[in-house]
Amino acid sequence: MNTSSGELYIQAMAATQRFVDRVRPDQWRNPTPCSEWDLKAVANHIIAENLWAGELLAGKTIAEVGSKLDGDLAGEDPAAAYRESVGVAQDAANAPGAMEATVHLSFGDFAGADYATQLFMDLLVHGWDIAKGSGQDARLDPDLVSACLPIAEKLTREWRSAGVFGDELPVSEDADAQTKLLALFGRNA
Repeated sequence: MNTSSGELYIQAMAATQRFVDRVRPDQWRNPTPCSEWDLKAVANHIIAENLWAGELLAGKTIAEVGSKLDGDLAGEDPAAAYRESVGVAQDAANAPGAMEATVHLSFGDFAGADYATQLFMDLLVHGWDIAKGSGQDARLDPDLVSACLPIAEKLTREWRSAGVFGDELPVSEDADAQTKLLALFGRNA
């Protein structure tokens, strides 16, 4: 799969949209594999990430964005709020020069493509959290999993000591790619 970071991020948004759209209104308070967050909190997190992407890929700094993306962005209809955030993030990721631009994150400056790669990885895994927490078939797109696994192996190795990721779970050598990917994030497939 020879796909750009921006395209992978957009594909992960679409894949996650399918899970978000299938969450019933009475399920938003269900627990998720992301133990600190229920379904609505996970949705709020990925909505915020998408809206932040819209701002940061457009060249704004964290200080310029300020607190406008704090709090409950999911509202009464998390699925609708997610769809709206996808539109914002897609436009930003598709903007000319967005993947080459410098993005100013709290932990350093990165190329837009590197930022999109981080978002792709986070969104794919949190899509799985939403699927699991709402009792859906949580099988992720195998092409996205294959693209994400080497990224996740590299980034979890680099950032785990900084407390960005929880403990990796052990898996057998012959485990499938999705099981290996999820284990990197402390999730049991």
